[in-house]
Amino acid sequence: MLQITKSLSIALTEIEMTAIRSQGAGGQNVNKVASAIHLRFDIGASSLPDAYKKRLLNLNDRRITKDGIVIIKAQSHRTQEQNREEALQRLQWLISSVITLPKPRRPTKPTYSSQRKRLDAKTKRSAVKALRKSIDE
Repeated sequence: MLQITKSLSIALTEIEMTAIRSQGAGGQNVNKVASAIHLRFDIGASSLPDAYKKRLLNLNDRRITKDGIVIIKAQSHRTQEQNREEALQRLQWLISSVITLPKPRRPTKPTYSSQRKRLDAKTKRSAVKALRKSIDE
């Protein structure tokens, strides 16, 4: 089980992980060891609540395909187990990011003094630039 919060968890059977060869320099084992992990998680077929599924699908994230599948590739570590843990942790972070709702913005008005200061600064700057002009006779 992948624990997202105290009350929300995902079964590991819903997550498909395959081992692939890692990119980049690898030394002696570069063509022998499949240490990178390719994680696939289908949002639509998962046991997540519908509200979380909707927010995940609305995310503008390059890791989520148009079909609603999260694809995460972890290859920064040398061992397959560490890469597996990192991929699961990244999926956990992605799902937990949509659980908390953003606080709604309450529109505010600028204070009178801040408006006054802004206009005074614009007037001073205008005067400085006006003094730079060449004088025509």
